[in-house]
Amino acid sequence: VCGDTVLWKGAPSTSLVSVATTKLVSRVLESNGLPGAICALCQGGSSIGELMVKDERLPLISFTGSTAVGQKVGVQVQQRFGKSLLELGGNNSVVVADDADLDLVVPSVVFASVGTAGQRCTTLRRLILHKQVYDTVLERLKRAYSQVLLKVGDPLEEGILLGPLHSNEAVHNFKTRVEEAVRAGGKVEFGGKVLESPGNFVEPTIISGLSNSTSIIQQETFAPILFILRVESVEEGIKLNNSVKQGLSSSLFTRDLGNIFKWIGPKGSDCGIVNVNIPTSGAEIGGAFGGEKHTGGGRESGSDSWKQYMRRSTVTINHSKELPLAQGIKFE
Repeated sequence: VCGDTVLWKGAPSTSLVSVATTKLVSRVLESNGLPGAICALCQGGSSIGELMVKDERLPLISFTGSTAVGQKVGVQVQQRFGKSLLELGGNNSVVVADDADLDLVVPSVVFASVGTAGQRCTTLRRLILHKQVYDTVLERLKRAYSQVLLKVGDPLEEGILLGPLHSNEAVHNFKTRVEEAVRAGGKVEFGGKVLESPGNFVEPTIISGLSNSTSIIQQETFAPILFILRVESVEEGIKLNNSVKQGLSSSLFTRDLGNIFKWIGPKGSDCGIVNVNIPTSGAEIGGAFGGEKHTGGGRESGSDSWKQYMRRSTVTINHSKELPLAQGIKFE
């Protein structure tokens, strides 16, 4: 869109997807009279990524991935005075006020926490419930999760709601995080197990009984694990939402306009995506997508995206034969 050529590298664990995507883009370009190589693929592992990050022929590096790797990318690109666009980890929360419409809350939470098997940067990780609705929401979620568990399988098939994790390593991380949560005093309200079937399938999981400051909750788990937290007020919920290092997506469920203006105001959510009465994922693609703090500060899509892929130049043209100088200075 901005006239740039693109060299991109997908994750080494999804190389066939990267090839297929590149072929699709090339086909569109060539069918419109443009070279397919405008968007070129470079396959490989971290060593290839490091070469790209250090190469001065690539003035902008756009990186999507973990906060740990993104931090290294940002530093290395800055060392050569390049530009970096970072889309990093999320630790997203939904805050549910005591006046929330629970018929909106429950399907929103299930969609955001279970969708894509928890493998989105905008996946719901923390559900912050007002004490007056805590028990009701938890029971309704457990019933909804039990329905999802009946629809596990190949996501390309009709009616499937929960697909697999993308690798054996992801399954191992899921098991490790659940065990760590239990050791820290958490209670598995639903799920928590690896499914005994071919493929990397796990149960969607709900864990309660931990405080927001617990280290396992402060980290992003790229799996369908949802932590339930209890608060006394919306103000306390906002505080918990903001008390993690990541700042990608967030949502408040309430009918109170006063709560909404607190949430979207300067003392509200500190995330890049601040929703009201919708999930943390699903509606963001039309807006300026990205987050604050350890999420990297980058923005993709929406009205801000194109600016980061352009070089800003200030151009002044003198169309006259005179040269008026500042402060009235004249040279004889």
